[in-house]
Amino acid sequence: MLNKLNSAIEKLSPNIRKILANMGWLVGGRILRVAISLFVIAWMARYLGTDGFGTLNYAIALISIFANVAEMGLTHFVVRDAINEPEHRYEILGTAFILRLFSGIASFLLVIATIFWLRPNDPAIRSIVIIMSGSLLFQNFSAIDAWFSSQVQSKYTVIASNVSFIFMTLVRVGLLETNAPLIAFAFTILAEDILGAINLVIAYQKTGQKIQNWRANWLRAGKLLSVSWPLIFSNLSVMIYLYVDQIMLGQLATTKAVGLYAVAVKISENWGFLVLTITRSVTPHIIEAKKISEQLYYERLQNICNLSAVIFYVVAISLTFFSQPLIVLLFGREYGSAGIVLSIHIWSSIWMFFGNIKQVWIATEELTGFALTASFLGAIINIGLNFWLIPIYQEVGAAIATVISYTFTDYVMCFIYRPARKFGWVMTKALALNMFAHKSSTS
Repeated sequence: MLNKLNSAIEKLSPNIRKILANMGWLVGGRILRVAISLFVIAWMARYLGTDGFGTLNYAIALISIFANVAEMGLTHFVVRDAINEPEHRYEILGTAFILRLFSGIASFLLVIATIFWLRPNDPAIRSIVIIMSGSLLFQNFSAIDAWFSSQVQSKYTVIASNVSFIFMTLVRVGLLETNAPLIAFAFTILAEDILGAINLVIAYQKTGQKIQNWRANWLRAGKLLSVSWPLIFSNLSVMIYLYVDQIMLGQLATTKAVGLYAVAVKISENWGFLVLTITRSVTPHIIEAKKISEQLYYERLQNICNLSAVIFYVVAISLTFFSQPLIVLLFGREYGSAGIVLSIHIWSSIWMFFGNIKQVWIATEELTGFALTASFLGAIINIGLNFWLIPIYQEVGAAIATVISYTFTDYVMCFIYRPARKFGWVMTKALALNMFAHKSSTS
């Protein structure tokens, strides 16, 4: 059997073998991370209780909104330019680094201002947010991650991030064993991001690249900003409707409701890593197909969406029926009522699956204006639904709001905006397991 498998792999083109190897590193690294983190998160949730765990996740949700803004929508454009202009790699990476440095500082200051506005009389949670938001100052090194993605060499990113993750996980276990206070866990989140940035630099230098050769080009910076600026606001809108439910639960309900909702979301969103890692591996393959032919380009988009849909149905149907026993097994009976939240929230994850692929399509087509409009409307709908449903149903209402707003933003909007209908049909065929493959994708 092993010989047959090796023989089949050898028949594949070098490019496909490289993609499969890259995918193997990403998926393997992510499975390791998810398996370990789920165990430690469950331990932390039991140790901190619904209130303490809710407080920690309230802080994470707030910072995550600004972290995505700090990314500035640059990643896909850096990957694209690194593929198309490899001779200018140092200029591309240096420019992205400087832009991310400035945006990280601005985001750090905005987080601090926001938490003082939201919680003026809560010094404990303000301290936790300030500590954790320091990680925004080190995310500019993600330009290295984008470089490895463009070269289909994500194993270096996997090794760098997992070394820091495993080390800090051991630290968290030590904190749990010694009954450490909540603020100590906030410091581990900051330390993991700092260590991850250091490891990325080491990996980059070890592969023969020279970070000292990076240089910023302000003309290139202007061009990058001219195509990515809508994604800055788009990403802000996306992160608002991804995380505003936890923030609004903390403001309109209780930190206990945030804790219950957070454990359901941890499980629901963790499955997205499968599609995210696959998408990251095939992104260069998709971008290159665009240069060859439109038909090949959409065939590859359709194939990855088809695979995403199959993974989604298997996961969503299983968790719909077994959500509560799984929650109780992992987190304890104190979190048992989060089962209904998970059984609802999991049906929003298909749009997270497709959303990763759509980001590649949007960057390739340069339809960032569409992304901004769709995500802005989605954020408005999500906030409105949360204001209506949270006071009545608390964490269950937040889950319902998420499913409705995600469906509108990531699917319905594709048919409202004519240039996006072609990708809308790609998603429709995938959802129908390609039963509508004969229909025109230009309808």
